[in-house]
Amino acid sequence: MQPERAREIAASFDLRALPPDFYANPYPVYAALREGAPVRAMPDGSWFLTRHADLVAVYRDAHVFSSDKKVEFTPKYGAGSPLLEHHTSSLVFNDPPLHTRVRKLIMGALTRRAIAEMEPGLVQLVDRLLDALEARGGGDLIEDFASAIPVEVIGNLLGVPHAERGPLRGWSLAILGALEPKLTREQEDLGNRSVLEFLDYLRVLVAERRRRPGDPEHDVLTRLIQGEAAGEQLTATELLQNCVFILNAGHETTTNLIGNALVALQEWPGEKERLLRAIGSRPDWDALEPAMTLAVDEFLRFESSNQLGNRRALQACEVGGVALPSGALVTLCIGAANRDPAQFADPDRLDLGRADNRHLAFGFGIHQCAGLSLARLEGLIAIGRFLARFPRYRLTALPTRGGRARFRGFLKAPFAVV
Repeated sequence: MQPERAREIAASFDLRALPPDFYANPYPVYAALREGAPVRAMPDGSWFLTRHADLVAVYRDAHVFSSDKKVEFTPKYGAGSPLLEHHTSSLVFNDPPLHTRVRKLIMGALTRRAIAEMEPGLVQLVDRLLDALEARGGGDLIEDFASAIPVEVIGNLLGVPHAERGPLRGWSLAILGALEPKLTREQEDLGNRSVLEFLDYLRVLVAERRRRPGDPEHDVLTRLIQGEAAGEQLTATELLQNCVFILNAGHETTTNLIGNALVALQEWPGEKERLLRAIGSRPDWDALEPAMTLAVDEFLRFESSNQLGNRRALQACEVGGVALPSGALVTLCIGAANRDPAQFADPDRLDLGRADNRHLAFGFGIHQCAGLSLARLEGLIAIGRFLARFPRYRLTALPTRGGRARFRGFLKAPFAVV
């Protein structure tokens, strides 16, 4: 995007009326906002933040800045709608004590040991996908590889039978798509329908798990159910809606991490060669560390899977020298903060050796992503083993963007094995 065009978009910036060329490359617009109006008053009365330091300040102060979305989402989705009930009952859009109770239960199944024990199965899954791609001479980076990995991982965490996992990706895409700043009627209807269909499925799954519990050390659903009896009481609604949240939280963002990384390496061939030299030809854990760990964090910074977050000010306050009134709705632009030159040297350059990478792709503070260690492991193994198997892969057509402001990724990215 040309600098003049970026400044033009920034001058009239409105999340609810974004021009088509914004989605291809929003970063020049973010830079213009960061320089000219880092705490920007929006046409709807909300505020848009683009500086790294300002986002960290808001994330740190959970007493002033609430994650509860009832005030914001009720007019958006309508009272009593399935989308409203879901997005105001899930872990990410709530404050303590609900947030604390649910996060504790989920984290109990995502311990360091539990995640380490997932590694062999994750390697087998990735290798099966790579075998199929090699047999066909290529495929689609998103549909045939990146999206298949988190669906299987989360399906395992919730104990969803393999034969019943088909609808999971579609449900997740529709429900998360309804978080976009501006909704079409079609998006809203599909989101509401997807919540209802997913809940109908989960009621059957929960009833079955109550009859035949799994291992609570690995099965998140069993842990949520048994947590009720252990004093971490969840209502029936909270239980079901947070199962929906677990799929949504771990699905599209991890898909985007893997897909964004493999597309970016095509656009930065020097960094691709650098990474290939670092990981060698044997993508076991020792070979992948530490080079792939640095690389995964840089992919997360450079093309953040989740570009936007939201908070509501519970009292009058000040952010970045700007006074905000009580009740102010605040959008945290993670994508802009992760390209802030005040925090990152040469921020628009993909640097797979970047150290001290304090990106905000997983958020910060009490709401930092509960599954960040699992997401990193998925990215490390998926990207590392893909490169070791197909070091000379190439895109065969321009990848298709998802066309979203909040979640940045691709819908399709056809490629061939060379």
